[in-house]
Amino acid sequence: MRKRDATLTTDQKALKLNLDKYKYGSIVEIGAGQEVARRFFHVGAAAGTIAKTMSAYDMAVSDDIYGHVDRYVSRARLLQMLDREFSQVVKRLTHVRARNTTFFAYAATVTARSFKQKNECHGWIGVRLQLHPGAEPSDIVLHVRMLDNDNAQQSEALGILGVNLIYGAFFHFDQPEWIVEGLSDGLGSDRIEVDLIHFSGPYFEEVENRLMNLHLIRSWLTRAVVFNPAGEVVVPGELLYRKPVLVMRGSFNPVTLVNTDMMHAGLKQYSQISAVDENEVMALAEITMNSLVTGDNVDGEDFLARMDLLASQGYTVMISDYLRFFRLRAYLRRYTPKPIGIVLSVRDFEFLFDEKYYESLEGGILEAFGKLFPDNTHVYVYPARPRDKTDHDLVTLDNVVVPENLRHLLAFLIANNKLLAIKPLDESHLHIDSASVLAALRRGRGEWETDVPENVAQTIVERRLLGFDTE
Repeated sequence: MRKRDATLTTDQKALKLNLDKYKYGSIVEIGAGQEVARRFFHVGAAAGTIAKTMSAYDMAVSDDIYGHVDRYVSRARLLQMLDREFSQVVKRLTHVRARNTTFFAYAATVTARSFKQKNECHGWIGVRLQLHPGAEPSDIVLHVRMLDNDNAQQSEALGILGVNLIYGAFFHFDQPEWIVEGLSDGLGSDRIEVDLIHFSGPYFEEVENRLMNLHLIRSWLTRAVVFNPAGEVVVPGELLYRKPVLVMRGSFNPVTLVNTDMMHAGLKQYSQISAVDENEVMALAEITMNSLVTGDNVDGEDFLARMDLLASQGYTVMISDYLRFFRLRAYLRRYTPKPIGIVLSVRDFEFLFDEKYYESLEGGILEAFGKLFPDNTHVYVYPARPRDKTDHDLVTLDNVVVPENLRHLLAFLIANNKLLAIKPLDESHLHIDSASVLAALRRGRGEWETDVPENVAQTIVERRLLGFDTE
């Protein structure tokens, strides 16, 4: 099996493109200088690659070139730029370039650090290219967040990222995972975050964009990606901006009636907060990467099955690499000052109050809880039946057992309304255990079908998901 060459520097990638006389196009950049174009000029022989470079900072000038758009740093503006620049280079140069030429257009519209701009630095970048002479073009579009603290560093990082994108698109189009992995070459994971990637066009028709966005997390390009109920990846900052957020963590393997009751009951209680308008709440079903990984691999079929089943219930889904709840809260707090609610089962206390999970923190479990509850954040605790089938008592926030030395900490969090008990809307579902449901469905049809929403059972059976056995 081929391995990606991860040793090439940015300059080596740019020079390889410059020396390939059959790859030719335009580079237009708005918002952080012309750093991508500069990279190609710096290494020499750029006349072999670049037909045109341009920036259009003035809004009136930009509108005159590309047409009006409501937001200048947006996917809509990026696509306007790619449309115009690609069609222009093809129209003007097809008859004068070598017949084997494959044309491209690279575009970026970003808001970077400046004397006046202290808000989030982010943007949209993309490349449209032919992967065969005369072919219809294919696109790769990214949403990025710049993490450096000054404009010069952000511009440099965008320059490296742009070269990586163009290089990967041309030389690794048959290995889209390599395109994703190569984006961080020369950058690491602390300068640029890519929280959305989308492949489209004839050469990427077989690419499953949901898996490519999952690969962003696997490649340390982001810590979380979000999918809407249609299965489309969305920019977290746009989806969560200034909204109250309620998140329920689970494996959803499969989604059961307990999961749906947890979310509905949690939302009912969360909406009682005075600062929360129920119509504005963004409710998320969150899955951690560790629940998707077996060894070093992600079972793509299993992941897509869970996504489809959650989508059938209308859930917006977050996949994150945040094993600890306080890091999840910090991520959500980037985007909203509104109340944050986290819904979990009382069974999760086995991990929540296990001090070994916080040994890497100087302040241990106290530091972890201090970071989980520093502001308007609440954890909603859903009751459960004991796993011991001989015990029929309900385990709730009021009677859950934690280590002896942490009982006073639990009492403190309850007394100060940091931990709040959820009353189930339907207690008849509390016996359901997702692991038992999964084991049962792999044996074929049976009583497990009454433990999941009707359309979930129907989808599992019809599409033979999650290892469903028809024999």
